[in-house]
Amino acid sequence: MTRLSVFNSPLLLGFDHLERMLDRAGKSSAEGYPPYNIEQIGENGLRITLAVAGFRDDDLSVQVEDNQLTIRGKQAADDSRVFLHRGIAARQFQRSFILAEGLEVTAARLEHGLLHIDLLRPAPESRVRDVKITSAGSVGRANGTQGGPPGPISPGATAVKVAGGKAAPSPRGAGKGDEESER
Repeated sequence: MTRLSVFNSPLLLGFDHLERMLDRAGKSSAEGYPPYNIEQIGENGLRITLAVAGFRDDDLSVQVEDNQLTIRGKQAADDSRVFLHRGIAARQFQRSFILAEGLEVTAARLEHGLLHIDLLRPAPESRVRDVKITSAGSVGRANGTQGGPPGPISPGATAVKVAGGKAAPSPRGAGKGDEESER
């Protein structure tokens, strides 16, 4: 059976990791134990609360690996007690959550049978960068060569051409009438 992907458009480049995260989230959503809540705490905070009655903090582990939060619980067997009826499950569990990029786990605490895990999303910093477009001929004149890799950026450069991960200066006034002033 062929699987149809939302991310197969040629306009969505580099989103394959997002598709894999959605697949992992779909697989982990089938788990039903333990029940949990997710609540927003403040503008940039989240709290995941799991109902883990009967578990001590030594029975629980919280790990973050590759943007995946995993909570595991395993109770030690207590052979000293004899149960006439056992209605409270003492089973082990594993619950996973896919975290957005930059989301950090700040605290985990066990309180009255509830495990609270606090997360913080740092405020995004806005990055705007203008990239000037220059003609291919002006790059060679700027560093004194007619080809090859661009040279270092000079303090008098007014524009930057980004090609192959390297930046090259563009001379001021690279128009036709300014060629005499460069020589």
